[in-house]
Amino acid sequence: MTEPNGEEALHKILSGSTVYSDSSPLAGVTSLESRRRRKAQIAGGLLLGAAAVTAGVLVAANFGTVTSTPAPANTVTSTEATPTPSPSATPTPTATPSATPTASPTPTTTQAPTPTVPAAPTTAPVVPPVQVPTSQTFTFPDGHLSFTYPVGWSVRPEQGPYIGEAEKSGSVMANVLDSAGTEVARVYNGTYGDGTAGLVDRTVLDRAVVPGVPDTTGNRVEFGFTVNQIMNIDYDSVKDGGIPKASGPSDSPPFYVMDVRLASEMKSGESSSGTNQVKVPNGVMNAYVVFDPAKQPAFASPEAAKAWMKTTQYAQLKALLLSLSYK
Repeated sequence: MTEPNGEEALHKILSGSTVYSDSSPLAGVTSLESRRRRKAQIAGGLLLGAAAVTAGVLVAANFGTVTSTPAPANTVTSTEATPTPSPSATPTPTATPSATPTASPTPTTTQAPTPTVPAAPTTAPVVPPVQVPTSQTFTFPDGHLSFTYPVGWSVRPEQGPYIGEAEKSGSVMANVLDSAGTEVARVYNGTYGDGTAGLVDRTVLDRAVVPGVPDTTGNRVEFGFTVNQIMNIDYDSVKDGGIPKASGPSDSPPFYVMDVRLASEMKSGESSSGTNQVKVPNGVMNAYVVFDPAKQPAFASPEAAKAWMKTTQYAQLKALLLSLSYK
């Protein structure tokens, strides 16, 4: 039996005039609903067939020659509508890293360590004070005898005692004056010497060697500060050439001597008052401190004299006498 043509029958139904009878249905005539279902089935079959053919073609196309490099993926087009993704859901494409050649490591240069600079001192460095001369030198005209004295003091040389004209030029007295212009010491060098002596009870308060002046007799020369009490002489002891002896202290006040003399005369006890004349190659020398003649005695007591020994003036006068030098 030949299957009726659905398209043709449908065309006839829709375009032709057909008479329907409820009492006598037409044999072999398919109802309109059945025709519609049939048409839908045929259309669906045709659609499935076309899809199968398309799929087959795609599968066959993929069975090509196998190569070491994979083929790029193909896009399959579907007949169904493809939903459009929202812009917010669009994935960010990942960039394929390119083959970047590895850069050679940059050589590291070793930098010399920066020297540590010491911090500036918080206080200024101590600068030693400039040494100011504290003394000056006086030399006698012939160049043999000299001594030093404090800066600010002065020396006034004058003609010294002499015996004859031949010795006159070589006889000089150097008068030493302090900063106030007061005469405080005398130093003599020449050929004249005199003096007298008596018996005293001597107390030595200070003494020291004078290294720069050698006595021509070979005796040691010393500086000394002494207090001397004049003694009465028992003249009966000197009869027939005897040695004078003391009969007791005199009524005279004690006197103070600060000078340079032979060491043999720098002894405490009863002895001759002696002399401060020291023999040197060109004659004699004597050097002594001048005490105020208005003061008798120069110090009220030995204790007052000892207190003066702690003063600057005493130290200056002692240094002057110790500096005596003969060349």
